[in-house]
Amino acid sequence: MNIDSIQNGIVLDHITAGKGMEIYHDLGLEKLDCSVAIITNVKSHKMGKKDIIKIDKEYSINLDLIGYIDPNVSVNIIKDGVTIEKKKLASPQKVINVVKCKNPRCITTIEQEIDQIFELVNTETRVYRCIYCETEVNG
Repeated sequence: MNIDSIQNGIVLDHITAGKGMEIYHDLGLEKLDCSVAIITNVKSHKMGKKDIIKIDKEYSINLDLIGYIDPNVSVNIIKDGVTIEKKKLASPQKVINVVKCKNPRCITTIEQEIDQIFELVNTETRVYRCIYCETEVNG
C-alpha cells in the first residue's frame, strides 16, 4: 500500500484501532475538499494496532472532541513536508458541545441554544458530568 506524504496539513496518529472512522465522521472530514487518508489496523510496537488519519490541508480541528473520543491521539502539524509541531492529547477537563445530555429533563433538552457542557469528574474511568443536571457519560 502506498500513501503519499503530505506537504501541508495534519496527521492524527496513535488512534486506538477502530476509532479512526468515528473521529473522521465527528470532525466532519467528509466535507473537506482535499485528500483525507484513513489507515486502519496499522501495526504498532506500542499499541499492537492503531489507526492514522492524514489531512492534506491546513485545517482547524477540535482537539477537545478528539481528546474526548481517544485521549491517546498525537496531532502532528505538517508544513512544507516537515513536522513543525506535535501535540499529545489527553482527556479534556471540560467539553462544550461535544456530547449531548441524555437526560430528557435537562435544561439543554428544552432550551436548544444552551451549550452542552460536561466536566471531567474521574480521569481514570473518563466519566464526564453535565454541569446543569449532573447526568454522567463515559468518554
